[in-house]
Amino acid sequence: MAMKIRLARGGSKKRPFYRIVAADSRMPRDGRYVEKLGTYNPLLAKDSEDRVKMDMDRVKHWLGEGAQPTDRIARMLEAAGILEKKTRSNPKKGTPGEKAVARAEEKAEKAAAPVEEAPVEEVAAEEAPAEEAAKEEKPAE
Repeated sequence: MAMKIRLARGGSKKRPFYRIVAADSRMPRDGRYVEKLGTYNPLLAKDSEDRVKMDMDRVKHWLGEGAQPTDRIARMLEAAGILEKKTRSNPKKGTPGEKAVARAEEKAEKAAAPVEEAPVEEVAAEEAPAEEAAKEEKPAE
């Protein structure tokens, strides 16, 4: 029998509460389990002592029997000091997506292009005809 130490969800809609259980890996997530090992309440503050409660003796027993913890339980056990910390590497997680790369390239091109400033006289000459045209379009009252 392949045993897992995993979370079984309880609680109501949008109010999760989990039991930490030792269960056969073939059983459903919230289905039959062999033994309840603790509780996990994600709604409590991270520094709260009641957030994660585990019977460490029983957890060690099941780990000794060959039960495999899920990723979330393994992280909880690492925080408790039962398991040694794994080095996790996901190099693709930090890389930006295609659109972000394209935006960064456009920004770099705009920054690298020299900003051409027109002389002040030309700018004033361009604005003057536009103002005159606006005056002509206004109907007389």
